Amino acid sequence: MKNRFILLLITLMGVCGCNKFLDTKPVDTLTPDQYYSTEDQLNTALIGVYDIIGQETVYGSAIFAAFDACTDEGWYARASLTAGMQVYNLDYSDASVRNFWRSLYIGIERANLVIANINKPVMDSVKRNVILGQALFLRGYYHFLLVSNYGDVPLRLEPTSSVNNTNIPRTPAKDVYAQIIKDMTDAEGKVQTITAIGNSSSRISRTTVEGILARVCLYMAGNPLNDQSKYADALNWASKVVASGEHALRTTYDATLTNSAYGQIFINEARNVYDVKECMWEADFLGNFTDAYREAGRVGNANGIAYSASNYADTGYSYGFINITGKLYNLYEAADKRRDWAIAPYYYSGNSRVNWPATTSVYNRNCGKWRRSYELPASGGKNQNYTPENFPILRYADILLMLAEAENEVNGPTGVAHNALNQVRARAGASQYTGATAITDKVTFRKVIQDERSRELCFEGMRRPDLIRWGIFIPTMKALGTQFATDNPTGGVLYGVLGYNNVSDRNLLFPIPASEIAVNHAMAQNPGW
Repeated sequence: MKNRFILLLITLMGVCGCNKFLDTKPVDTLTPDQYYSTEDQLNTALIGVYDIIGQETVYGSAIFAAFDACTDEGWYARASLTAGMQVYNLDYSDASVRNFWRSLYIGIERANLVIANINKPVMDSVKRNVILGQALFLRGYYHFLLVSNYGDVPLRLEPTSSVNNTNIPRTPAKDVYAQIIKDMTDAEGKVQTITAIGNSSSRISRTTVEGILARVCLYMAGNPLNDQSKYADALNWASKVVASGEHALRTTYDATLTNSAYGQIFINEARNVYDVKECMWEADFLGNFTDAYREAGRVGNANGIAYSASNYADTGYSYGFINITGKLYNLYEAADKRRDWAIAPYYYSGNSRVNWPATTSVYNRNCGKWRRSYELPASGGKNQNYTPENFPILRYADILLMLAEAENEVNGPTGVAHNALNQVRARAGASQYTGATAITDKVTFRKVIQDERSRELCFEGMRRPDLIRWGIFIPTMKALGTQFATDNPTGGVLYGVLGYNNVSDRNLLFPIPASEIAVNHAMAQNPGW
């Protein structure tokens, strides 16, 4: 979030209510009982709940640069990396797995403290409910990230009462999801509309809650829960977003910067332009990591177009860790304007751009969505490793594709499903499924949606969980390993194929971190770890 307040109480969040450590009572800090006494303190504490979103361990880097680095869309293009989540060669001591878990539970603890103390200040009841709604939603969302990645996890609904209370068993995933639905449904009626808020980052809006509820329901409908009744719920929530009239696909663009409305989405994210119609929720970053708040992330640096020339303070340094697959490139029609934005059409030689040949060297191309050259000038130049570029968590295009998917599963490939799908394709200049090309059976439409989600949402941190919920993660990854070997990309097959060959059933879930196993004797490990 931009316009951060200094967080006065963050260090208290993990130790509140613990046994007394010192006989001397501190006079320069506030306990939870003393804090939360004013509206300002409650809002400051809420900022601490939001703060988790932008940490490198979550949307600041890990989700797009590690957890979703190797899918059928892209692979981690570093020969020196032979172990880690990026190539599915890790154990339960992996740092990214540990830090993701830790960050999310810190966020849950902070949310629980806000919820537990929500009635302390004397303040306007509407404003109180807005704060409560956001805290409920974020508690639900952090549990969602946990349960969808680790499976059964401890459900935490109260502030920690003692640091000695560490033996907490795993809650069945079905029950965790039920609480997520409850928290988010309670939040929906309390938070503001995105029109009232005015941007897509600083506060959760009502339609964002509804959109994420659609996503949660689709996860519940798929593997491993396979609760087919949740398709109808997903359809209901996505339909509410559409019916609100608050959102629409971006259709305009600055022709001096790009040739497509699709490209403009990501230019806006590089330039701190809030597009509340299209971008419903973003992980928000600011500055070049030299200011007081250190709110920059790794968007465009880890997953951008590789650039290492000496003038990177102007153009923007990028490691180009994520390269694309031949499968992704071939999913696009030649006229689809998304292809040459999502997939870099050029590379840098020194500080000069060189266009890639039309159809060769596909595996050597970087993810091209977030381009540091579009960042606005920063005081002191652009940082080598950190950027102000925002990362999309929920876009309206995703709402339309979720609606189409859920409608197909509930009612088949109806006009409603086709209309939602065709809106997304029309913006890209892709052909329409209409008339003689309309899809008449559910299975075919399902496959079209699976491919369309890749074309539209590639590299936005959702492909691995999508493949898992559809039940096709392992065979899809193994097929990519075979395709790598067949295509034999220059310099890539020796290490790019590692992730695809390493995947096994155990990778359907993350391991429970070693640090948690060590202190929580009620915790059991996931299969295969």
